[in-house]
Amino acid sequence: MRSKLTKGLALGMALAAAVIAAAPAGAEGKPNIREKWRMGFDEKIKGKKVAWVPVWMGVLESEWTAVMKDQFARYGIEFAMRDPNFNNDVALQAVTALINEKPDVLIVQNNSTTALASELKRAMEQGIYVVQVNMASNTVGDAYVGVDWVDIGRQIATEIVHDCGGGQGSGKVAMIQGEATAAGSVDQLKGAMEVFSTDPSIKVVMSQPASWDANKANQLATTAIQQNPDLCAVYGFWGPMTAGAAQAVKNAGMEGKIRVYASSDGQRGDCNLVEQGLFSRALSYRADIQGQAIVNAVLGLLQSGDAPGSKNLFYFSNQYWVNGPQDAKFCYDDPTK
Repeated sequence: MRSKLTKGLALGMALAAAVIAAAPAGAEGKPNIREKWRMGFDEKIKGKKVAWVPVWMGVLESEWTAVMKDQFARYGIEFAMRDPNFNNDVALQAVTALINEKPDVLIVQNNSTTALASELKRAMEQGIYVVQVNMASNTVGDAYVGVDWVDIGRQIATEIVHDCGGGQGSGKVAMIQGEATAAGSVDQLKGAMEVFSTDPSIKVVMSQPASWDANKANQLATTAIQQNPDLCAVYGFWGPMTAGAAQAVKNAGMEGKIRVYASSDGQRGDCNLVEQGLFSRALSYRADIQGQAIVNAVLGLLQSGDAPGSKNLFYFSNQYWVNGPQDAKFCYDDPTK
């Protein structure tokens, strides 16, 4: 009996030893493979410095910033932001100063395709990753996070052709651009005109920049309506700016007769205007989702080990049509409230 117990005990101990030997290293207090991955991540990420220069701190930019602040703090990344408040000269000065401070990553939103181009090139030459958000410059950075503006223009123009071309209306369209030299205007206009050129019944009776300003958009739309009482559509290149044009349509008593289309970052105000009937449709690209994509782009570059300027990565945003209350999921609330 004792021999059997001894043999049984020995067998049990051997099996236990085999189980221990096969167990993950973490079971003995040593990091397992997944813990090693995280340790490697932390080594590449913690203590890094990220600098951010938006066009200004509006609702869209505040949404991006809120996501970045939260996520970068979680990973031990130092975060700095400079607000040029729609002044291209101040933006250039901020970028220059930040490059001299040598952050690991510089994130910018360009209000001009040319204003920051040379400095962004210099940043990469000095070993700083460059991430451009929603509006790129003529210098291609390490990563672009945002919409394909040419595609936005094509999508909205296709809807306008459907509603106003081919005998469906007068075919007359007023286009209200943002900043004339911003990629969000240049590329959106290019995409739209590609589509409009395919339908001879479409006539662009006005195409002017309003510099992202609702009051200027209101003035431009008012003039277009006065000069073209049979105007069929107004196409605005950004929701909050286009709100001014929608108000001009309402003031003229032309609601339901003149259709108003807007490209939108998805903020609640734009969606409310659709629900109220002031916007016919809005094409949303969800800034809150973009915020996480910006963080992911930064984390990817920091982990890559690639030299700044050696790769050009693109994180394109999806677009969603907002037609009414049923599409509220494609909207987000103002993070500053």
